Amino acid sequence: MSDGYPPSSQPHQRSLLERISHFLTGEPQDQEDLLEILRESEEKHLLDSDSLAMIEGVMQVSEMRVRDIMIPRSQMVVVPREAELETIFPLVIEFAHSRFPVIEEDRSKVVGILLVKDILAHVLQNKPLKVEDVMRPVSVVPESKRLNVLLKEFRTERNHMAIVVDEYGNAAGLVTIEDVLEQIVGAIEDEHDDDETQDYISQRSEREFIVSALTPISDFNEYFEVDLENSECDTVGGLILQRLEHFPKKGERVEIEDFNFEVLRADNRRVHLLKMKIK
Repeated sequence: MSDGYPPSSQPHQRSLLERISHFLTGEPQDQEDLLEILRESEEKHLLDSDSLAMIEGVMQVSEMRVRDIMIPRSQMVVVPREAELETIFPLVIEFAHSRFPVIEEDRSKVVGILLVKDILAHVLQNKPLKVEDVMRPVSVVPESKRLNVLLKEFRTERNHMAIVVDEYGNAAGLVTIEDVLEQIVGAIEDEHDDDETQDYISQRSEREFIVSALTPISDFNEYFEVDLENSECDTVGGLILQRLEHFPKKGERVEIEDFNFEVLRADNRRVHLLKMKIK
């Protein structure tokens, strides 16, 4: 039955009534509505800024993928499968990581993970061992996996590191549980971190880079041998805000000279992470 209305008008009427009903109830209809309610709660001091930032981080993690935060293959600190354990001690001491990818032939083929605590368990035995004798199986994830799914897998499998593979099954980089958690709570520093040697720029491919918004413009200019204007701001994130003239959302893009920037992570106070491509 048409109830006196033309059939073609009924879907429109129902849709309109639903929108009015949702508006009157004040229930958030999408993620942006929810964020607006949370930000208003912070303004009314019902929610502190740190809690808001973490909630925003959790919501962003559900949209981000492994490729957005992974450490590129070129920056992985690796150990050869056939290496004698005693020969890698200087490398382990220099980088002070708890886990190292084990490679065969080259970095594109990761065959295991070496845990430093496993080395300590065997070194006192004074037996000639190779890396392959103590390495553990490697966990592999695709570049497209969502971070919230990866975090759940890390927790259920009690794993802290995974090797990221491309469509051909070659290692493209690595990701750790700390990398994922930092997207929620911010940078996690330990006694081995050195602020003065922080890596602000990570190369993904020949013309694509991941850039921290905190990268000083002077460092960016030196890295890419350019001369971006920096008279009114000190960081790349500040430069992005200056060009956009508003706090950007994830996915917003801006062109600056020969560079295309895309916002990977931002909240209502600042930009956190950018993807940059050279034209």
